[in-house]
Amino acid sequence: MNRLWSRVGVRVTSVGLLMSSVAGGIYLGQSRGVEAQSAPVQLVVQADADEMQLLKERQSQHAAARAWQREAVGDAAAKAAAAAKAAAAKARKLEKQAIEKEAAEERAAEANKRKAEASGGGTVSFTGSIPASCDEFSGNRAIGCALMLQAGFKIDQFGCLDRLWTKESGWNHRASNPTSGAYGIPQALPGSKMGSVADDWRTNPATQIKWGLGYVEGRYGTPCGAWSHSQSSGWY
Repeated sequence: MNRLWSRVGVRVTSVGLLMSSVAGGIYLGQSRGVEAQSAPVQLVVQADADEMQLLKERQSQHAAARAWQREAVGDAAAKAAAAAKAAAAKARKLEKQAIEKEAAEERAAEANKRKAEASGGGTVSFTGSIPASCDEFSGNRAIGCALMLQAGFKIDQFGCLDRLWTKESGWNHRASNPTSGAYGIPQALPGSKMGSVADDWRTNPATQIKWGLGYVEGRYGTPCGAWSHSQSSGWY
């Protein structure tokens, strides 16, 4: 009887150990499964972290590039503004000089005109030959002579006008000074001034001569007055 219970006890104990082993195996298998499942999760998490870091680095690079671009644009705008300011200052200076020069010329012309009028009715002596009529000339000179008489000057003034414009342009209505920009028979500066007479000032000698005669009369009184000034100063 005691032997029977001993055998029963041993079997129960054996069954218990077997069940414990099975349970342990099941638990161990579950643990290994969890570990097997957690490894890919960790890889995904690490990949996400790496990607986030890469995105942050790219954002930092883009921000730096934008900042550099804004700085470059700002520098270019500042340089352009400085250049425009300098150009405007230079233009104002040149304009002021031109106005002052023109005012000085007008004062000198007025003084010469008053002097000529006081000395003999605005006529300056001319030692060259005096043409009997405009028939002695041809081409642009003939046009100039006729228009001079039409403007109210006497024939004795044409010798001065002829010498003046021969010196200035050779009576070439297409004469152009590449240095100063003066143009035409009277060498108007700029040539566009002659547009006050007619739009064809570039090609029509009569338009140029009419403007030139008006200029001469306004500044020097007569062609001989203009020629006298040209001889003393080199320009009129």
